Amino acid sequence: MKRVLFLIHDLGQGGAEKVLVNLVNNMDDSKFDITVMTLFDSGENRQFLGKNVRYKTWCKKMIPGNSHLMKLLSPKQLHKLIIKEHYDIEISYLEGPCARVISGCSDPTVKMLTWIHIEQHTAKRAAVSFRNVAEAKECYGRFDRIICVSQTVKQDFLQALQIPVPHEVLYNTNESDKIIRLSQEAVEPGMINPNEIKLVGVGKLLKSKGFDRVARIVKRLKEQGYPVHLYILGEGPERNSLQEYIQQNGLEHSITLLGYQINPYRYVAKCDLFVCASFAEGFSTAATEALIVGTPVCTVEVSGMKEMLGENNEYGLVVENNEEALYQGIKRFFVEPGLLEYYTKQAERRGKYFSAEKTVQAVEKLLIQLCEEKV
Repeated sequence: MKRVLFLIHDLGQGGAEKVLVNLVNNMDDSKFDITVMTLFDSGENRQFLGKNVRYKTWCKKMIPGNSHLMKLLSPKQLHKLIIKEHYDIEISYLEGPCARVISGCSDPTVKMLTWIHIEQHTAKRAAVSFRNVAEAKECYGRFDRIICVSQTVKQDFLQALQIPVPHEVLYNTNESDKIIRLSQEAVEPGMINPNEIKLVGVGKLLKSKGFDRVARIVKRLKEQGYPVHLYILGEGPERNSLQEYIQQNGLEHSITLLGYQINPYRYVAKCDLFVCASFAEGFSTAATEALIVGTPVCTVEVSGMKEMLGENNEYGLVVENNEEALYQGIKRFFVEPGLLEYYTKQAERRGKYFSAEKTVQAVEKLLIQLCEEKV
């Protein structure tokens, strides 16, 4: 049995945190002894870790400015300080500080992997949690594999840092059967109006998620007389500004902020169209989950969406990443007869592709192969 460590910043409500929990919960515990370790002991997703997964943390509370403080120590010093036990495989499951820590492992028998979830675009951005670009290249160069969540993330990371280490694409793990089961649960009586076209967005309420763009689009559609309602699932620092916009524009009956939900799938499944307005993504967990429950997707073009939905919009609608293009894309579902029904069927077809079994097996196969490679 191989001892495997997954290191992540925390287990908050982000997509990477969620898919990590999905992955470790579904790995074969007769082959892998798994530990998930957080730098900081916080986050809603910790409660979902399976009984077969060990959980450890470095600090009980988040330290303000922690990424700057960690730069005071070398990767080797950080590894010695944080990783106390021996593992056969050590995995940084997020870019930045976690990769810096794991890269400090000095045991040549340990296999090291790092996951890249989002496009970096520039060497400077890819090195933001390192002392400089040179250190970032040195640290990432010490890994045995660099795992990217989509082909676009892979090409972007190769361009940004040009690390001479094998890069592979492994798609995120979604617990399809569980998602479908949870999607069948009821929502609050009277909440869903069958006479409206119901849009839904899911994610932490951050500027980068672009929920304000969707709110402005809803306002335009309402002014033109279209029966639209937007449901937003998630919490975050942009909640107050979104609430203020809703109130100032009289949209209280057209936009509902549902907050963080343990079971978002029951809402997504009962809406007509999932909308992604993000300025950046890796391989959107929320969009994948929408397909799994059969809700069609309309998204701006960000990393992974054309892989997910097809280069020619076979399984969903991908538009240019600007507000006007997204407005026109969403409006098509109101004015083009049969478009919503067509993409609903296509979502159901595509959703079957992202089964937990396939994605977990791909990860397990890679880990076994790595362990068989000679030092």
